[in-house]
This record gives sequence, structure tokens and C-alpha cells, in this order.
Amino acid sequence: MDRVTETFASIRQSGRTGLVTYITSGFPSLDITKKLIPVLVENGADLIELGIPFSDPLADGPVIQESTNIALENGITIDDCLNIVEAVRKDIPTTPLILMGYYNPIFNYGIAEFAHKCSSVGVDGLIVVDLPWEEITPLQSACSEHGLHIIPLLAPTSAADRIAGTLTVGSGFIYCVSVTGVTGSRQDVSDRGLDLIQRVKGHTSLPLAVGFGISSREHVLEVCNEADAAVVGSALIRTMLDSPEDKIIANVADLVSNLSGKKS
Repeated sequence: MDRVTETFASIRQSGRTGLVTYITSGFPSLDITKKLIPVLVENGADLIELGIPFSDPLADGPVIQESTNIALENGITIDDCLNIVEAVRKDIPTTPLILMGYYNPIFNYGIAEFAHKCSSVGVDGLIVVDLPWEEITPLQSACSEHGLHIIPLLAPTSAADRIAGTLTVGSGFIYCVSVTGVTGSRQDVSDRGLDLIQRVKGHTSLPLAVGFGISSREHVLEVCNEADAAVVGSALIRTMLDSPEDKIIANVADLVSNLSGKKS
């Protein structure tokens, strides 16, 4: 089953706004991560990105960095991230689960072994934030062998030739970064992000998701006038950081239901 392709086909067919949610694996604990993932789906998340904690998350703003630091203090490893996917897959058999992280931990783990284990536990694809398309061949080959998507990132500063080159190695969907900078909630959707969507559309028929700065239902609606889905991460993590541990799941469920439009 190609869960990514089927999910975006469903979003397009129904004409609704797609929602991708990001949480950091093992923050604030493994137990809460496992409990939270099905709740995200129940409240309208179409795809889930699970962050692999890394000590130098260069693309992440202070909110996600704080969650990553807590996960690392908890001793979270790549194997823990894979175990999370394996544990929740039976409860969400059709929802795409994407691992998002940086190349150093994957390289040190072993590219072939990592791809094999991802496939065996039910991972659908990877977003590797700091790996340029010119250097992606070893990982792409391993992922292709195991039916895993490589989801490319494009930024407002990406020139036309770079967009075209990146798209030759991507599959599943395209992650359009709406700003030049790190992750984090913002007041408005960047015009440069919306312009990027139009430029990318000229090179691909793959679905487009827009992230970095999306934090409200209004942002989701604005983005999905042009793209297939909005990606929300920092707003979820901020809610988790601000919530007592026994309220995290309920508060995140409320936020996601608002973002997805399930809560009227």
C-alpha cells in the first residue's frame, strides 16, 4: 500500500484542506508520543511527521529545539523512533508516517539497515532536512529498494534549476518551506511561500505541502487555496510545552481539531 499517494489522492478528490502534523519522537516521553499519534489522526491529521531527535537541528527554531533537547535527555534513539512507528501502526493502518530529521544520525546508523528497518515497521517516507539533492543518491537507492518515499524540501530562495534538480529525486509529496529561516509560529503566511508554490507547480504534479509558520485554521485555509496540505509543528510543540503532562493529549487534540476544521 502506498499510503502517501492514496492519502493525497483522497485529499484532492474530496477538495478539502490537508493537514500534516509534526511531533518530536519521545517528547515529553515515549508513552505520550505513542498515545498522541492516534489522537492526531482522530482529530483530522492526514499525515504524521515524527522528528528524530538530533543535537544540532539547524533548521528548527527554539520551540522544536526545546522539545528535541528533552527527547535527547530522555535518551531517545533512532531505534526508539522506529519502535514508536511499529507500536502505533496497527491502530492507524492507513495514515502515512514520515520520519523527519538530519542526515548524520541516519548515516551513522547505516543507510541500508535504516531503510530496511523503516520499511519493516511501517514508515512511509523520509524528510532529511540537511541533505542536498546532489548527495542523496545512496539514501535514495536504499529507500527505493524498500518502497520508501524521499520527500524533498524547497525554500523561497530555491532557483528554478535547483527546483528542477531536487524534484528528480523526490517522491510522495513536496515540502515547500514558506520562509527563509527556522521553524516557528508566525502571525501571517509568507507571500514568498505562496509564490514558491506557484513556481514549484510548474515543475511537478506531485502534491504540495507548505510548512514553517503555520499555526491557525486561517493559515491552513490560506495555504490550501494553493497547495494540498499545510504542515504544523511548532504550534503543536508549543501547546505541549505549555500544558501540564496530564493535559497534553487533550490540549493537542483540541488544537488539531481546530486546524483541520473538524471542530466547528
